[in-house]
Amino acid sequence: MRNYQMAITHHVKVHPSNVPLPKTGQLAWKLAGIATDKAPILPKVAEMVVNRVIDNAAVAIAAINREPVANARTQALAHPRANGAALFGVPGEQRFDCEWAAWANGVAVRELDMHDTFLAADYSHPGDNIPPLLAVAQQCGCTGAQLLRGIVVAYEIQMDLVRAICLHEHKKDHIAHLCPSAAAGIGAMLGLDTDTIYQAVQQAVHVGFSTRQSRKGGISSWKACAPAHAGKLAIEAVDRAMRGEKSPSPIYEGEDSVIAWMLGGKDASYEVPLPAPGEPCRAILDSYTKEHSAEYQAQAWIDLAFRLRGKIPDLKSIREVTIHTSHHTHAVIGSGANDPQKYDPRASRETLDHSLMFIFAAALHTGFWQHIKNYAPEVVRHPDVVALWQKIKTVEDSEWTRRYHSTDPNEKAFGGRVEIIFNDGKKLVDEIAVADAHPLGARPFARANYIHKFQTLTKDLISREESERFIKAAQRLGELKANELGMLNVVLPPGQLTCAARDKRGIF
Repeated sequence: MRNYQMAITHHVKVHPSNVPLPKTGQLAWKLAGIATDKAPILPKVAEMVVNRVIDNAAVAIAAINREPVANARTQALAHPRANGAALFGVPGEQRFDCEWAAWANGVAVRELDMHDTFLAADYSHPGDNIPPLLAVAQQCGCTGAQLLRGIVVAYEIQMDLVRAICLHEHKKDHIAHLCPSAAAGIGAMLGLDTDTIYQAVQQAVHVGFSTRQSRKGGISSWKACAPAHAGKLAIEAVDRAMRGEKSPSPIYEGEDSVIAWMLGGKDASYEVPLPAPGEPCRAILDSYTKEHSAEYQAQAWIDLAFRLRGKIPDLKSIREVTIHTSHHTHAVIGSGANDPQKYDPRASRETLDHSLMFIFAAALHTGFWQHIKNYAPEVVRHPDVVALWQKIKTVEDSEWTRRYHSTDPNEKAFGGRVEIIFNDGKKLVDEIAVADAHPLGARPFARANYIHKFQTLTKDLISREESERFIKAAQRLGELKANELGMLNVVLPPGQLTCAARDKRGIF
């Protein structure tokens, strides 16, 4: 929920070239101002940053040997640098150029689709900001306190953009809000001046736009790579600005800007809420993590499926299932997407975790959700799962759409109502508003849950000593000295990491 006492809403629209808009009136300048503001960091905000650092490491290590992650790592391994940044899984004495470490670590964090989320006018995974900031912090000798401030700012900016500017409506990928937030967060962490961050943000916006085809149809591994690429671009944008280079301006409001030609058009306007000068950034408190490895809008449905299993002794007795939900859920991961791949047992994992029909069927069938087992062929192609899967459809429900967009945290919802009709004509109806792990859910996540998630996902991959060492270091984030940020890396035992050495398959 947005509970700021002094938030300022900025009216953003296109300005013709013959009516110049002063840079101090531009959205990019306002974002840079958030990055240079020295507002205090609230204790509960700092606590949540620690949760997110632990969460990111958990899902990164769980995905560390998956092919897209291993391939990204081999690219980074080709760019060694003394006193550079660390790679997840790789011994800490090995360091690499920060932009390539951000790339490899970002792919690892995003691969399982299991870290934090924020949904409003658009979608986001604000935890994607952490890999590029951590990599730059390690290379540039920042302290834990500096990194903490940068992460707080990056979350604030991305989530405030997500509150106001819908990218999906115009078929643009949500990383368009991530690239400028990461750039601003890096600028805040490094203590750069407002004008330098302003130029970096504009460059990041300019290069950060791409289409949503990465999350449509046959979804590929680029779904995991796209946010990491945005982080890499953000680092390069800041580096360029630090050297005194300028960027396209005004990037949001110009006559040929992103608003004019990539978003709502020359007559469009947006209301972007930002904290007032001196007001602490709180946005991270409105984000929520995932308990299950699937698209966020499927989280609540997995929990509901678990509860319904006891009421359905035989899944073969089901004739049809109709899920009544919000427009976003129906159109993105439901049958409203009109993607036949979402019903295809041969589809990629990336497609399956964006198919609510598959997810609901598989959760009913297995009674659990595990990031490997539920996407394995023995589940995906199980005759009972496939048969039930084909019987499920989604429909948009106006009330659930309204609740999805509500600004009242007590009624904002990401679930819906399910109607299950059996072969004998009997009907089972139930509903769920939010996932169990949501702050308003049945089992809201707290620090102990984040630690448990880390321990569970990394149990068979790292030693107990390494696990305990990392957890202790992460919880000291704000106290870590400049030479201690390498402690936030997690290392696998020798021989357990695939693609642990540079190879010759590509150009690098």
